Amino acid sequence: MIVEALMCLALNVYHEARSQSTAGQIAVAQVVINRVNDTRYPNTVCEVVYEGPTYTNSDLPVRHRCQFSWYCDGKKDYPKDIDAWTKSLSVASTVLDGKTIDMLDNATHYHAIYVKPAWAKTKTRTARIDNHIFYRWEK
Repeated sequence: MIVEALMCLALNVYHEARSQSTAGQIAVAQVVINRVNDTRYPNTVCEVVYEGPTYTNSDLPVRHRCQFSWYCDGKKDYPKDIDAWTKSLSVASTVLDGKTIDMLDNATHYHAIYVKPAWAKTKTRTARIDNHIFYRWEK
């Protein structure tokens, strides 16, 4: 179970933030952990990472409808940049082991700075790190 969580979290870090600083990568991983700890989301890392609608009678995600866009963009999810993948594994392991602090004030959402999702108006902005803006969903 721990290995599965590590792989899911590392894939999310890799696809969402591999070009970001270490702090930016930790922040993306922390959002997943914050969601796991929030009752409005699934209870495991992998369920959070792969959350989204699937096609009827299939495990395939509906394209462009997932919580994390890389998972349902129709592209192969295999990491190609070995150095970035190694760093993503390290970041994911560090966050899963609880060796980081939540610098996002319980943020459960983020988006790239070049998009303006409608949901952002309904959340509390908590931080900007590199190319991502982070938000908390108030209870």
